[in-house]
Amino acid sequence: MSSEEALGSTLSHWLSFNWLLLPFVMLLVTLVAAFIVVFVLLLYMISPLISPKPLKLNGAHVVVTGGSSGIGKCIAMECYKHGAFITLVARDEHKLVQAKKEVEKCAINDKQVVLCISVDVSKGYNQVESVIKQAQEKLGPVDMLVNCAGMSISGTFEEVGVDSFKKLMEVNYLGSVYPTRAVITTMKERRMGRIMFVSSQAGLIGLFGYTAYSPSKFALRGLAEALQMEMKPYNIYVTVAYPPDTDTPGFAEENKTKQGNFTSAVGPDGYMLSALTCGMSPVTSITEGLQQIVTMGLFRTIALFYLGSFDSIVRHCMIQREQSKAADKRE
Repeated sequence: MSSEEALGSTLSHWLSFNWLLLPFVMLLVTLVAAFIVVFVLLLYMISPLISPKPLKLNGAHVVVTGGSSGIGKCIAMECYKHGAFITLVARDEHKLVQAKKEVEKCAINDKQVVLCISVDVSKGYNQVESVIKQAQEKLGPVDMLVNCAGMSISGTFEEVGVDSFKKLMEVNYLGSVYPTRAVITTMKERRMGRIMFVSSQAGLIGLFGYTAYSPSKFALRGLAEALQMEMKPYNIYVTVAYPPDTDTPGFAEENKTKQGNFTSAVGPDGYMLSALTCGMSPVTSITEGLQQIVTMGLFRTIALFYLGSFDSIVRHCMIQREQSKAADKRE
């Protein structure tokens, strides 16, 4: 038998063997696909049973720290549009009065009340506990706390004053710890409550120029994860928000010391960052967990290009700065 005939005979046997296996392979693929579809549908059906029920804002008492401007004021206005009673907490009394007028315009009934309390939430627990007690005496127990008080100072590690590291931790971290501690006991007794921490996308990823700011926002995530584990049996749920650069008075103040521009969009970037950094974070539904599992590989690939771009920008800026210093010395 020639080599051509032997090759033809081998191919013929191989093809006939594979034609016999093809129905079994197709059946296996069909069964696997059917199992995946049934599994996903089952998870979709039972996920509402394990997800927390939405808090009804109509008639609820919502406390918003940092509520005199920016994100905090906007959150207060949205809650008021749904019938909530609002306590605004901030330092500046004049801004509080102005914010109260703006929030009151969003009323949906004449029973709603906006209470203003002037206090610095970073200066000590006793002060914060006292004002939260006042708010609860007037508007009832707190149903939802929104920790929005915060500030930002940007600059490289060596340029930012040592006191600024302490100040940012006091305002951004302890300024959320104190109000949370003040409301948590009542929430546990009532077996209900919602606590929200407003972090930042700089609390998901460390960025050039934010060596003082990023750690104070990263800390909120650690607090929120541990607190959620403790409070879940009491039907108290914790949320961490990671907004990007937002047009607020605080952002305008930050821009005075910012070293460079970092832009981020709500949507794809925010979703990708939250999925990439989910780690051991709790999920509110199985669907959310599946989305993170499925997209993790793709998002990690995209993130590597982001990181490479960031490194390139920093390296380019460093070279430019060194060249500028060298030119100044020559002059």
